[in-house]
Amino acid sequence: MRIFIAFEGSCEPFDISQDQTVRTIKWMIKDFFHMQLSDDKRTHRFIDLTYAGATLQDSWVLPDVGIAPSSTIHCVLKEEDKPILHVFSAVTKETLSVMGTVFLLSTSVSKLKSLVSLQNGLPVSTFRLTTQTGLELYNCNCLDEYGIEVGTTLHLDTWDGWTEFLRGCFLGHRHTVQHYLSEEEPVMRFQQRVALYVAAFFGHLDLADWLLRRGVRAEEAVGVHPYREWCKETDHPEVSKCPVHAAAEAGQLHILKFFINNSVLNLNCRDHRGRSPLQITIQHRHRDCVQYLITKLWSMVSFPGLSFPMGTYIQIKRWVHKAQRQASPVSMVHKEPYKTRVGDTVLVDGFTLPEMTSKPRSRVTRAGAAVQCSNLPVRGQPGQLPQLHPAAVDDGRLRRSGRQEGRSKREEILSAENRDQNRNTWRSKVPLPPISQDTNPRPRFIYASPNSSLILTSSLESFSKHCGRSTRENAIYCLALASAFTEKPWLQQLGMARTLAQRTVQKLV
Repeated sequence: MRIFIAFEGSCEPFDISQDQTVRTIKWMIKDFFHMQLSDDKRTHRFIDLTYAGATLQDSWVLPDVGIAPSSTIHCVLKEEDKPILHVFSAVTKETLSVMGTVFLLSTSVSKLKSLVSLQNGLPVSTFRLTTQTGLELYNCNCLDEYGIEVGTTLHLDTWDGWTEFLRGCFLGHRHTVQHYLSEEEPVMRFQQRVALYVAAFFGHLDLADWLLRRGVRAEEAVGVHPYREWCKETDHPEVSKCPVHAAAEAGQLHILKFFINNSVLNLNCRDHRGRSPLQITIQHRHRDCVQYLITKLWSMVSFPGLSFPMGTYIQIKRWVHKAQRQASPVSMVHKEPYKTRVGDTVLVDGFTLPEMTSKPRSRVTRAGAAVQCSNLPVRGQPGQLPQLHPAAVDDGRLRRSGRQEGRSKREEILSAENRDQNRNTWRSKVPLPPISQDTNPRPRFIYASPNSSLILTSSLESFSKHCGRSTRENAIYCLALASAFTEKPWLQQLGMARTLAQRTVQKLV
């Protein structure tokens, strides 16, 4: 089989066999054109073969994807920079790639957390970074002090019992967020601010509307966890960021309109660097957001018999809010330097056990129940009487334990669904009708044997066992691969998918 390879203005013939893979052809091209390939820690130089608008994968065989003899395949030598660091998120079970130069390893941990927050949409006060050995990275230290090298994978952990809550925020599921809110009021208020920040970053209007109706403000800083609100000297500078700043960084135009229509104070809300939402959108080059914010800032506010610029109106609104706060009875009370009270949990870096290990809520609840049981007096101990509880209290505990078991089951179902969605991302590329639920009996074929259904069922089960995908999933996978050849008609793409499916069965045999 002879094919032609087009590379840098030249077109050279190559004689290959019918069963050679694309990876073998790439090595032939490399030796023929004397290409210098590299795959070190910093750069990756490789050969890319394209045909009919699709990139050929290394494991493909040319006849399987419909490439006939005398076809011309385009060859390109590409070079891309490798990520400096990798961050594995315990919330989404995904690995983030942190791009940059080698000088990033000499910066502070707070700078790295800012880059990670800009990628995953989480506030910096909701997660911590650890090495593979479990060593926590503190904001005030530099990365090179921990011996971190290029290509190292770090772990991102969040507060214990927050995993399901943050997943609901990522998906914009209001009921899931409401279900997993903490029972402690200070922690619940902090979670609501975090949820609004995440909703603003990903553009979840329904979740943002529900949080605003509950009293959360978009121009209010997310802050830190109540367990750490007194550690102001070691706080990250970006704890003062607001949800409106997250919307401006992500370029969420609809969320910005929603926040500004709710309160015009969002137009002039400043972050820790003194930047307004307009300056943030200009820096990140979100043209639509810049045009909208400029139009709002340079507009006029009209009242009956009176009109003035938006900047003046924002200043008046700020004065009114300041006067209302000073005139409220709460402002007359002496303000404590810290809101922590006797009996509250206090976390000190390096001295207390970390509570940011990404434990699911079910495990945290069981651990709390075990601690409570260990504090009960031992029956039969001299000088002590066994503690008695009313029947109503026991019934309530049983009901609560039943609800906790139901929640843990729902959490396992949700996590299984999320894993299936992440594993089968190619399903969304090819729209197919749903699986038929029709149970009406069909007439039997005349020449069908009595055991034909049993043979077919056992064959399908054997295919799913050895291939790792069901027959339906394998069909979707083959159609997704064939649809990458955009320059071919749809019927030819369908024939290529059929050939790939047949090859899959032949490889198992």
